[in-house]
Amino acid sequence: MTSWLVLQLADSAFPTGGFAHSAGLEAHVQAGELASLDAYCREHVDQLARGSLPLVAAVHTEPSRLAEVDALASAILWSQVAARASRAQGRALLDVAARSFGHAALVDARARLLQSHAAQQPLAGHLAPVFGFVTRTLGVERDDALATFLHLGVRGLLSAAVRLGVAGPTEAQQLHHRLHPALDAALARGRDLSLADVAQPSPLVELIGSTHDRLYSRLFQS
Repeated sequence: MTSWLVLQLADSAFPTGGFAHSAGLEAHVQAGELASLDAYCREHVDQLARGSLPLVAAVHTEPSRLAEVDALASAILWSQVAARASRAQGRALLDVAARSFGHAALVDARARLLQSHAAQQPLAGHLAPVFGFVTRTLGVERDDALATFLHLGVRGLLSAAVRLGVAGPTEAQQLHHRLHPALDAALARGRDLSLADVAQPSPLVELIGSTHDRLYSRLFQS
């Protein structure tokens, strides 16, 4: 049965602000450190599987852990660029989901986020835990939620590559197709990881991405 909700969440028209971010690609291009877009995408997929999917899965399994996992995301995202991007996209997702679907739990979480400084359990609103919370609240199956998260990560990165002139639109789609086995493998690996397994497999990628704020000119926020 077609999940229209999953298609809606994955649609580029769903305004979460993801296209304002390049996942560190812009910094790599300007630093002359992008040896291969294919390799960069595969590292990004691996990072999503090991560093983000456990957070998505934990909250999807237990929505009541949103604040706890959100706090963990704040602790492990040491780069202010990556942390800022995560918060911006997570808050935008929660805001548009609450206003679009009107689910009471989403509206309540949005209110907690807006009043985070006064709340007993303040929310930073990081993307991975918020994505798990939103998809579980809306009844999206766990594997569909994890797969959609991976898809959105790759789609955003390839969109940035096109706008940066690193790849053409058709070339980006060809690369996305070649990445399907890597996405399958990432989903198979990430679905069984716990919060204790969260890891950063590409520290140099994150290190270079953290220089984004010092770029002379920027198209993206990260």
